[in-house]
Amino acid sequence: MIGAVVATALGAGAVPPAAHADAVAYLVNVTVRPGYNFANADAALGYGNGICAKIGAGRPYGDLMTDVKADFHTADDYHASYLITQAANELCPAMVWQLRRSAAGYQAPVR
Repeated sequence: MIGAVVATALGAGAVPPAAHADAVAYLVNVTVRPGYNFANADAALGYGNGICAKIGAGRPYGDLMTDVKADFHTADDYHASYLITQAANELCPAMVWQLRRSAAGYQAPVR
């Protein structure tokens, strides 16, 4: 049913566009924003691709948050969430649904 709706909306025989990675957008977003201090673009990309690998392996969102906060010595949930989101959106957009599903019901730890 959904496929028929999408095909109708896009036109008969049309295929929805595939999600494409955008490493440049990721780099701009995580190297311009203060606080991550990656040594260079390769380090930033390596870290982001590592996040993607963890998402692909089914790592729960809460564990991703814990990892990023530990790696960057911060308790700031927004800071950690921003990096995870940028990696998913820009480096592995096909996994965004998996990340969202994993994040459903996530609640930040009470301090």
